[in-house]
Amino acid sequence: MCEINSNYLKLPGSYLFAGIKRRVDAYRAAHPDAKIISLGIGDVTRPLIPAVIDAMHAAVDEMADAATFRGYGPEQGYDFLIDAIIRGEYTARGIEIERDEVFVSDGSKCDVGNIQEIFSADARVAIGDPVYPVYLDSNVMAGRTGGFGPDGRFAGITYLAGNEENGFSPEPPEERVDLVYLCSPNNPTGTVLDRAALTRWVEYARENEAVILFDSAYSAYIREPDLPGSIYEIPGAKEVAIEFKSFSKSAGFTGVRCGFTVVPKALRRRDGSGRMQSVNALWLRRQCTKFNGVCYIVQRAAEAVYSPAGVKQSREVIDYYMGNAELIHSGLTGAGFQVFGGKNAPYIWWKLPRGLDSTQFADTLLNTCQVVGTPGVGFGPGGEGWFRLTAFGDRAETAEAVERICRAGLI
Repeated sequence: MCEINSNYLKLPGSYLFAGIKRRVDAYRAAHPDAKIISLGIGDVTRPLIPAVIDAMHAAVDEMADAATFRGYGPEQGYDFLIDAIIRGEYTARGIEIERDEVFVSDGSKCDVGNIQEIFSADARVAIGDPVYPVYLDSNVMAGRTGGFGPDGRFAGITYLAGNEENGFSPEPPEERVDLVYLCSPNNPTGTVLDRAALTRWVEYARENEAVILFDSAYSAYIREPDLPGSIYEIPGAKEVAIEFKSFSKSAGFTGVRCGFTVVPKALRRRDGSGRMQSVNALWLRRQCTKFNGVCYIVQRAAEAVYSPAGVKQSREVIDYYMGNAELIHSGLTGAGFQVFGGKNAPYIWWKLPRGLDSTQFADTLLNTCQVVGTPGVGFGPGGEGWFRLTAFGDRAETAEAVERICRAGLI
């Protein structure tokens, strides 16, 4: 008899955001006249910028002409987009990245979930707590953990506490781990690892032959110039780190799907017999086998993000969302709540009053204010007692949501 992968059965009943959607759908069905405002799932709401639309139209016209039609493209991505990524993301930061170190994909979620495939099944994994749940779930599915304990933690995982005491900046563990997932700007806390913190992580990885999986999907939202937007700003990081970036939140591509992963050729790790192997070569082999590339039209659209008009227009959209973040941050602070984030990221991390249960509070907020947010516990046990709000909504609706919350007397 064919058996299923029983590791999947270790996971909670549903993915965090799918569960939120079901709860909201049920409330909407029971209250069809309610005006529900979502500050929950981090989906963008502003339309694609004109530079992107123009590029997509031009690419569609190319696909309609036999002389310029494109079929299968390179699995790693077209050179025109890779060159634009290198110029816009790395050369501008004084970082040298080569073409064959960049892998274009259909979004960073897939890559951060799939990257673990090229590492050994017994690799010890460390994740932030709280943090984006894909890191943990994908390793549970791969069999790198034990069971789910009553404390909300999986056996076999090293949880890196990010809390109010350490400024939501986890420190390297005392024990040795193999794979370290870092997210900066962090989802959900909205905080950013500074240069000193990243340097400590790079030094830890070098000393322990670990690999840092660095998710910087929200780097375009960093406003403080001294904060690093890439881990490769840290000396020695190319020998220990893989970086993931996305166009989803920087250019509104959540419905278009495009991102990229950088795997430096300097990153090498041992196989089971102790021989050093190229991680870049392994990821290329994996992608050529399991991924057919991002469509030409989308890649032309992504290239346009780095054009002079695209840079200006994207910044205007980011500024719009960060205006929402400031509105939420100042509104909740003014009402007496304690919040973090919202300064260099589009997420606000709200400390719940009186130690409230975050899942129960989500229901309270929906029933009392018709506002949707995300329970902190969905990002790990360290998120209990906290609540995430996103700044990706409409400005007027965001203002109304904040007004409802402040008026509701939730303290």
